[in-house]
Amino acid sequence: MSASSENHATLDILTIDRPDQLKALGHPLRLRVLEMLGEEAGEALTNRELAGRIGIDPGHLHFHVRMLLKAGLIQLAEANSGRREKPYRAVAKNITVAPELLSANSVISDVHSAMLEEVQRGLAKYSQTGRFRVLTDAMRINPDRLFDLIDQAVKQAQSEHDPELEPIVLTAFIHPPATSE
Repeated sequence: MSASSENHATLDILTIDRPDQLKALGHPLRLRVLEMLGEEAGEALTNRELAGRIGIDPGHLHFHVRMLLKAGLIQLAEANSGRREKPYRAVAKNITVAPELLSANSVISDVHSAMLEEVQRGLAKYSQTGRFRVLTDAMRINPDRLFDLIDQAVKQAQSEHDPELEPIVLTAFIHPPATSE
């Protein structure tokens, strides 16, 4: 869906089928923007409003918003609103990735690298202060139920959003054990 699309209806599910779309998801700020725009179906926020809620400089966030727009993951909410700043909204409530795209190893590698770099930066900066936490646990639970529980925890944390506090990054990896039990 292009940024100039007249159809502003929010899709229930968008299936990502292009490498540039998947790559656009490879940065925590872009994921946070999508998350914020998807929290309230159809809610539109400007770059400045998004930056204020995340707690970063609007100029720094602008690049990430433009990348999401170019990838078709967000869209302009209003064609000619007369507003100085353009409001954006999520294209879909949920995003899935086409299986054939997941087999493109170089794209997946880029996404993984971006996520791991963010974790490594956080570890390097905060591990000595006790502000970096790691949780690893092997559980015997239905994966869909675990996703639901994590979604509930994230929504609860988001409901306690305080713009006066420093942002916290949550990165979760969920997978079967890499080694046999």
